Amino acid sequence: MNEDFVVKVAEQGIYTVLIVCGPLLLIALGIGLAVSIFQATTQIQEQTLAFVPKIVAVLLGLVFLAPWMLSHLLSYTSEIFNNLNRFVG
Repeated sequence: MNEDFVVKVAEQGIYTVLIVCGPLLLIALGIGLAVSIFQATTQIQEQTLAFVPKIVAVLLGLVFLAPWMLSHLLSYTSEIFNNLNRFVG
């Protein structure tokens, strides 16, 4: 196991994390932006108004995106287990 292999595995891990978490973060960003615009236009400064819609949207996104996220995580895990002999040896 050389340095290039370790860097490649770390790069794939970071890429997998970004791909899996990215859609949920974008959903939270979009809802947060919409709520902020709504708060600015109506001058309602309620703190829970910012958090509750984001939580609901992220949970709904998680429900709909969970199979896709799980398939990406399973493919990365199977790739790690298939290359296990390169880690140990």
